[in-house]
Amino acid sequence: MIEPWSPQHSQGAIDVVKSVFDEYSFTWEPDGYHADLYDVPTHYLEKGDLFFVAVQDSQVLGTVAIEFFENAIPGEESTVQEIEGKLRLAQTDCALLRLYVRPEARGQGIGRALIETVKTKGAQGGRKSMEIWSDKRFADAHRLYQKLGARIIGDRICNDPDTSPEWGLILDL
Repeated sequence: MIEPWSPQHSQGAIDVVKSVFDEYSFTWEPDGYHADLYDVPTHYLEKGDLFFVAVQDSQVLGTVAIEFFENAIPGEESTVQEIEGKLRLAQTDCALLRLYVRPEARGQGIGRALIETVKTKGAQGGRKSMEIWSDKRFADAHRLYQKLGARIIGDRICNDPDTSPEWGLILDL
């Protein structure tokens, strides 16, 4: 069910994320905030990062990515640090990105399987601690993150078109 992204998944991955943005009436910005979804190879794969999709009956139902940091974010553990004008979680050495599950596919364990996939890949890559930033309205996602051991460390305003407030969580690998 969980597969590495390939070109055949391109439109399906875009549709998954857009379905969640539509659900919450968030702004869709294909040439800005969402440009990475239209060019996964450049934004993820060519940098050594990974992007996965959950597929069932040839339909993409969920997405997730992991970004590997060259070095851990500096600062005292479990604190929020400003790095190059962006708030980051100190001592994390990778980040979970783009975790989205189609609204009609939730409650089937897809989100958990996607998270477990990137946790495993992070650990296999020698990483110890994963940064997660998640819109404060995604309460179900936060419950899942916390069931898996993530803890809320701080918050920030996202650079998305809606300047959404986000929780920052750390998940030990």
